[in-house]
Amino acid sequence: MKQLTLPAAYCTSLTSYCRYITREVNVGGLIIGGKYPIRIQSMTTTDTMNTLATVEQSIRMIESGCELVRITAPSINEARNLEIIKKELHRRGYKVPLVADIHFTPNAAEMAARIVEKVRVNPGNYADKKKFENIEYNDNTYNSELERIRERFTPLVKICKEYGTAMRIGTNHGSLSDRILSRYGDTPLGMVESAMEFIRICEEINFHNIVLSMKASNTRVMVQAYRLLVMKMQEEGMNYPLHLGVTEAGDGEDGRIKSAVGIGTLLEDGLGDTIRVSLTEDPEFELPVAKALVERYTNRHKLQKQIPAIEISASENNSEILPYNPCDYLRRETKPVVNIGNHKVPVVVVDLTKENNIKPISLIPLGYKYSEKLDKWNIKDQACDYILLHGPELNFEIPGTLRSAIQNDINENIDSSVYSIYASGKLQMRFLELDIHALFDKNFQLIKSIDENVVLIIKTSNAHGMSEQRRIFIELMRMKIQSPVIVKRSYSLVDAEELALNAAADFGGLFLDGFGDGIWIDAPSCEPEKVNRIAFGILQATRTRISKTEYISCPSCGRTLFDLQETTAKIRSQTSHLKGVKIGIMGCIVNGPGEMADADYGYVGTGVGKITLYKGREVVKKNIDSASAVNALIELIKKNGDWVETN
Repeated sequence: MKQLTLPAAYCTSLTSYCRYITREVNVGGLIIGGKYPIRIQSMTTTDTMNTLATVEQSIRMIESGCELVRITAPSINEARNLEIIKKELHRRGYKVPLVADIHFTPNAAEMAARIVEKVRVNPGNYADKKKFENIEYNDNTYNSELERIRERFTPLVKICKEYGTAMRIGTNHGSLSDRILSRYGDTPLGMVESAMEFIRICEEINFHNIVLSMKASNTRVMVQAYRLLVMKMQEEGMNYPLHLGVTEAGDGEDGRIKSAVGIGTLLEDGLGDTIRVSLTEDPEFELPVAKALVERYTNRHKLQKQIPAIEISASENNSEILPYNPCDYLRRETKPVVNIGNHKVPVVVVDLTKENNIKPISLIPLGYKYSEKLDKWNIKDQACDYILLHGPELNFEIPGTLRSAIQNDINENIDSSVYSIYASGKLQMRFLELDIHALFDKNFQLIKSIDENVVLIIKTSNAHGMSEQRRIFIELMRMKIQSPVIVKRSYSLVDAEELALNAAADFGGLFLDGFGDGIWIDAPSCEPEKVNRIAFGILQATRTRISKTEYISCPSCGRTLFDLQETTAKIRSQTSHLKGVKIGIMGCIVNGPGEMADADYGYVGTGVGKITLYKGREVVKKNIDSASAVNALIELIKKNGDWVETN
């Protein structure tokens, strides 16, 4: 399998917020990249041949803040109709640039490039076929395949250059070609090389009006691919703008958290010039989420506090090298302390001190329910692991899987709080809470000789807090301190939706990089049940602790062959208890088979009223009537031994 050596830096700074400066790309007068604002876009879900419906939905999107409207053009007929849609939007006074979404049809792309301001092509299926075949290539046969792609792709590039049309070269993890998979594997590197082949063809013709994307439903893969892309561009002297998105993120709170984890992680490091939040909802509901994410970084450079700098490039004269690989997940090595650290899943801490003050404590919202009849606790998959209380005494005995934390006095040697952790009334360990100032205090070395049963809690009040906490982890690794770490952030006066987005963006990158043995979201204005649910949602989105079913659900578009929102809700209602099972729900064949590679089961529209079911990448049943397809999916899950009955 092909390997590639890349330089170490993927952003301008790991400690100071600043946008990664790219070249500017003109999309019908809207400039993407450079020092221009991060642009927000979305995609219509209507039939492109239904001009009125597409125009009216586009207007709703524009009035919700959409700066680019993407419309699918699966055939030349839809591509032609883009001109009618564009004229009607202009007639109504809306001149937002339009983007044609192209997959398998070069002739539709070439038509659309003469009409709209931007064309999106997917390298995985624009000029390649996908049969999940492993093909042996030598350099000569591989180069001959590249020449075939050049012949198919060059006409579109020339049209874009002639008409001043921008292009997005958008790789999808789920639709990598057999050729790329055979040479690079199902990897972030394969995603990058898939795009680079097309970029090099553009540059040969001196066409540079290009935006790039590396989308995946797996946030870890998505983030690593974008980082690798920046590194590879630097190696080849390129600096094209980036369009960010987590594809098939799903709906509701889960979809928002997953999107914020992937997009927010990259925005934290200054990467990203335009974003789209892909939810299985009407597109106008995506835009407030995208706006909220972008607004976090509007004044970040003014609000941030200084963080001790680190060097991120290695050279012969440079002894400061990152102690982790930002493009290859490896969890930080720690020693185990009771149920925290080592290879144990990250724990969840919930603060109940406010509840402790005003009403009797109930553990039911936190995943614990006591059965008097059976005299035992029923524990859900999203039951928190630690609760913070004012005192060790409760009026009932808590379950053995739950531990209570009591805050003690400030530590005399280090400016930090200490928490005593109790289980069954007995002291088990201590939490030591500190920030970056304590880290660089001379007394911090004392931590090396602290009792083995100590877990660190790292907190931050920095607006650029993810980078500050990452800096703490880097220093801990350099000092060879292997104490487990719980990451803590405090949020005031936020509702549950704000908390979900902010916390996902703040914590996501840390867990994606293998940092963190626990999560503590301190949000006094939100109910503990919501805080607990969001914490588990973040761990699920980063794939560090799986506590529920995962739905890889596309956001719908004009290609969708069934009611995606209704179907997703129906499947969720019957399968949400299947912890750890991944179900892909795809409106059409474009990314369906590929995304099935990351899902255990797939439900894909293959015709009007017809569904095809997958087990992984393999087709199991073709063209099932949609009326019976959900039941057929459940039977498939049962047949493969992944079904469990609900209590």
